[in-house]
Amino acid sequence: ANFSAADKQKYTVLYQNAIKTKIIPAYKRMGDFLEKEYLPKARDTDGINAIPNGSNIYTYLAKSWTTTNLTPDEINKIGLREVAMLRAEMEKVKTQLGFKGTLEQFLVSLKTDKKAMPYKTPEEVIAAFNGILKKIEPKLPTMFSQSPKTPFEIRRTEKFREASASAEYKPGSADGSRPGIFYTPIPDATQYNVTNGFESLFLHEAIPGHHYQVSLQQENMEIPKFMRFGWFGAYGEGWAHYTETLGPEFGLYTDPYQKMGYLSDQMLRAVRLVVDTGIHTGKMTREEAIQYYLNNISDSEEGATAAIERYMAIPGQALGYKIGSLKFLELRAKYQKELGKKFSLAKFHDEILNQGCLPLSVLERKMELWAKKQ
Repeated sequence: ANFSAADKQKYTVLYQNAIKTKIIPAYKRMGDFLEKEYLPKARDTDGINAIPNGSNIYTYLAKSWTTTNLTPDEINKIGLREVAMLRAEMEKVKTQLGFKGTLEQFLVSLKTDKKAMPYKTPEEVIAAFNGILKKIEPKLPTMFSQSPKTPFEIRRTEKFREASASAEYKPGSADGSRPGIFYTPIPDATQYNVTNGFESLFLHEAIPGHHYQVSLQQENMEIPKFMRFGWFGAYGEGWAHYTETLGPEFGLYTDPYQKMGYLSDQMLRAVRLVVDTGIHTGKMTREEAIQYYLNNISDSEEGATAAIERYMAIPGQALGYKIGSLKFLELRAKYQKELGKKFSLAKFHDEILNQGCLPLSVLERKMELWAKKQ
């Protein structure tokens, strides 16, 4: 705002020149390389199993990303079981909404169902997210004794990047001077569809998902820096995915469209177990994986293709979310049963979060020691 007219002109010209003489030519060189050198030498198979020693590599990657000893075949079976369970839950919502066709037809119909798109302006979307926060805040102390000191904000994704951005959480600074921020892109509020995840999205990306886990970890001066700022996807994403399941205890998912948003978020992570292991063990082609994705998730073909190609490019990465979440659910059920009246959900959550990201196998041992002290 305080630039002079001459400064504005100067930097406008500098930016334009940089784009024309540096950025565009660099993209052109990359495009030429991909088309003329890379693509002719690229393999036409889909999974990592097709390269030398690929099956062993994938078994290692599955263990590495999940921080468990589960084999690709075991993970695939877990995925198929979870998909079947979630399809049954989706069928109940379909019946509740009076839809007469197949589940696949129901998923397609949700893309254009105006009742799933209740907002008219970006301000209404942000207000709705703030409404979720207001609703869950009184119940947070019953689930957590410790809460982050780092401030928290909900913001619309900036216009310059929202056309291609996803909803996301940006951690605050360790000293709390910069807040943790939940960003949501709203290129067109009238098309903001809650069945793609809304209440569940907030729990996952914001509170008590990533904001609680990351902030408490960064604020913990009793653990070394490699743990304060470390990351294991199976734990970090598994925790965020697990917090989605707390929705009913927070009084969320009472609206059928919001319930479908929750089930869709759960289904996405379950489908990943099936398609990631399917592609990289040779059970599924790229095209079969895209179709399987579309049969179970309300998304466009472009969205499905982008997702499947992500899983092809980073074998095993997508396995951590659901495997981690299931481990947290398993531990909660185990100690609720074993401890009975001595079980405190707040103490359970505090113990899980008080040392930051851990491999799931280490977390299991940690929780065993905790349970003995109760």
